[in-house]
Amino acid sequence: MFSSDQAFSGFAVDDIPAAREFYGTVLGLDVRVNEMGFLDLHFANGHSVFLYGKPVHEPASFTILNFPVDDLDAAMRDLRSRGVETKIYAEDELPTDELGIARGMGGGPDIGWIRDPAGNVLAIIQA
Repeated sequence: MFSSDQAFSGFAVDDIPAAREFYGTVLGLDVRVNEMGFLDLHFANGHSVFLYGKPVHEPASFTILNFPVDDLDAAMRDLRSRGVETKIYAEDELPTDELGIARGMGGGPDIGWIRDPAGNVLAIIQA
């Protein structure tokens, strides 16, 4: 009934042009406008993620995309230089350092979080 080779993920944003600018220019991803006027993020591994507009949007309060990187500190500093807020959690919510990185949390990898223009949470993870 279901075919995993046709499955894909998606999430809502409230402003398609702002999302296109953020994911394409700020993050440097391959962003394509599809036939419906929404966005497809294409990744080198052959996967894609569908971003659709939703005028009455409530941001996801959980991580919707994870980006492993070779140098988390450098990635977070680079995001800051591009105007992205990297310290999105209060200390009583989730303790992070000055770059917004939780280090050695529960024995897992170091992780930092950011928000897209729609307020959705993205994770940047030390690979």
